Amino acid sequence: MRIAFYAPMKAPTHPTPSGDRRMAQLIMAALEGAGHDVQLASTFRSYDGKGVATRQAELETEGHAEAEKLIKAWKTLPANEQPELWITYHLYHKAPDWLGPPVSAALDIPYVVAEASYARKQARGPYARNLAVTAQAIARAQVVLSITPEDEEALRPLVAGPDSLMRLPPFVDTAPYDDAYNARTKHRSELAARYGLDPEKTWLITVGMMRPGDKLASYRLLGRALWLIADPDFHLLVIGDGDSRSLVHDALDPLGENVAVFLGAQDPTNLPGLYAAADLFVWPAYNEAYGMALLEAQATGLPVVAGGFRGVPEVVADSETGTLIAPWNDIAFAEAVVKLTRDGQLRDTFSQNARTKVASQHNLAAAASALEAALERAVMLHQRQHNK
Repeated sequence: MRIAFYAPMKAPTHPTPSGDRRMAQLIMAALEGAGHDVQLASTFRSYDGKGVATRQAELETEGHAEAEKLIKAWKTLPANEQPELWITYHLYHKAPDWLGPPVSAALDIPYVVAEASYARKQARGPYARNLAVTAQAIARAQVVLSITPEDEEALRPLVAGPDSLMRLPPFVDTAPYDDAYNARTKHRSELAARYGLDPEKTWLITVGMMRPGDKLASYRLLGRALWLIADPDFHLLVIGDGDSRSLVHDALDPLGENVAVFLGAQDPTNLPGLYAAADLFVWPAYNEAYGMALLEAQATGLPVVAGGFRGVPEVVADSETGTLIAPWNDIAFAEAVVKLTRDGQLRDTFSQNARTKVASQHNLAAAASALEAALERAVMLHQRQHNK
């Protein structure tokens, strides 16, 4: 099937890495792996992170123009070269979909959305117009793929019918993480030599963009929790960069330079080896939808200590693949880290459970199967609408 793919928040080709960009790339890879011809429809970004009405109006105008351009371009092609289905990934009040609904209507093709979210509290705020447009897009879609139960609850009243709402668990391509796991000794020795790390200590690792808001809040909580540990016999490897770099350093500097080791931004291809070299992944996950880094870490056999926010329990099985902490409980977070740094046998158990969970529930094959079912249902519902 010829599929037009679009991500209004951040295109899969965007230069700034993030979990959102990675999931967009993975969905395209899963579809292509299943034999579909996937085309990135547009890199137009509708994202407004500040709630500025004039900016949103500009983006709406630009979005309408982009949609018209796509319609015109595709309608000049033979029918067998036009898209047969449209998928929009991650639309919400800060990044509405101005393209998918008009293009799919003009081409008379099914419209599918994945990881849509709907926050009713925004109905009277600066994003009211964007929220209304997002609700209209969700209602128009033949199939809406939710990533977490939290999203599903909010989406259920909006979708066209009960058959339209389906689940797509978050997933990763496990191959590079399996390779890294199998070469753990090499990765650990190379990292120890490069940064002067003690291989006899327990290595904690955290991965997150250094930006204001939720990410900075997580770094600050992590700093407070680890500072509570009286004799920290571990290294904390910090992967990430961004506008809040200095504030993140301020939050972690009290741990001391021998504890917090800043490795900066890393190419995504380096991450599996960095995960594999470590012993434990730590991230408070404040307000995370689910956390791609948590999933990637577990794919490499890392146990996790994380905050139990939102969709995090969907990817981290408490007391099986790691430990989930009640939000904002610094003391409990520190205690969980101490327990897992001292109990190598428990870490090994969690490690094997984590790899098994990801390999069986969160891999490309499982995602391809879920996506294939969604495409088939979207085509069926689209045809059913025509036959009414």
